[in-house]
Amino acid sequence: MKKEALAQEYAHFAEEIQAAVARVLASGRYILASEVEAFEAEAAAYLGVRYAIGCNSGTDALLLSLLACEIGPGDEVITSPFSFFATAATISRVGATPVFADIDPRTFNLDPARVAELITSRTRAIIPVHLFGQAADMTEFRRLADEHGLLLIEDAAQAFAARWAGQPVGTFGDLAAFSFYPTKNLGACGDAGLVTTNHPELARRVRILRQQGVDGLRYHHELMGINSRLDELQAAILRVKLPHLADLNAKRHLVAAIYDAGLAAVAGVCPPYVHPQATHIYHQYTIRTPYRDELRRFLADCGVETDVYYPVLLPDQPAYRNARYPFRTGPLPEARRATREVLSLPISPYLPHDQAEMVAERIKTFLTTRNGAVPLVAPNGKQESALSVAKS
Repeated sequence: MKKEALAQEYAHFAEEIQAAVARVLASGRYILASEVEAFEAEAAAYLGVRYAIGCNSGTDALLLSLLACEIGPGDEVITSPFSFFATAATISRVGATPVFADIDPRTFNLDPARVAELITSRTRAIIPVHLFGQAADMTEFRRLADEHGLLLIEDAAQAFAARWAGQPVGTFGDLAAFSFYPTKNLGACGDAGLVTTNHPELARRVRILRQQGVDGLRYHHELMGINSRLDELQAAILRVKLPHLADLNAKRHLVAAIYDAGLAAVAGVCPPYVHPQATHIYHQYTIRTPYRDELRRFLADCGVETDVYYPVLLPDQPAYRNARYPFRTGPLPEARRATREVLSLPISPYLPHDQAEMVAERIKTFLTTRNGAVPLVAPNGKQESALSVAKS
């Protein structure tokens, strides 16, 4: 399904992409030239942020953000345990200690109240994740960071164009990291990433750090940087797609609405909850059900491809069982429950609506005929229908 969606997207933009690629190849300039500069300016304008700096990947965008803030050994960074590995790995890579706080069971995003409980004198930063394309509670995270004098770095890898209280993600934090991995809503044809900030000095440092620490004068390295340059081909391809992103996201919303309607009154499944102040760009459409593994097998037998993001919490990853990479964690009951219950359904701008209706109908069939099916257990411990949990 993912490969099909990528092929469909290329076919839709093929003529424009081919022209953009030919333009770059003919220029003879392939790294950090006019296409990158233009994309950075267009992305900054799209998000309403002062600076946007292209880099090699979303992982590097996080790493460059931490390096620019000089976060390192002795520092702690509080983040989510329920995310892609890079969220924590980049913290460990700079020598700092990731501290894992629990998530909101409705949105799967980092819970500000749980973060507040884990702040200590060693805390330097908070990294909330806008998971699956839904904005995290940036009002509370900004308040917490300001109250405690902490840096705020947004992991917006899955959420380009998502908003909180009407404001785009990537504009709340001191820095923010975006990914343009091919399957993202705004995807390149390879790896690509972006760092955003409103701080001129942080922007300057990120630009230097992405190019081995060089600031203008060749072979003179001001900082201990890395090689993380966005290439011209990827920037040109992203420039083709960016003006169409609102339309592509609107099409994802139509698919999500079909799922919402088909699953709304079905006991045993909880469609995605969208916070009233958040927008969701549906990078993933992730349901939760206590029958996740059985349902996934059933859907596979029906020819429906699903995925689990994420089956293992970050502090449970084998890399963190090595004493070389210390971490700290609070209680994580909601995050652990999510690993057992989440299931991401097919979603793309090109998914036929009748296929989305079929998927919802298959889920309904499975849950209504399953022997001994029971309602979801809501976060308050009471048994409620999936609909009431989703609206709580």
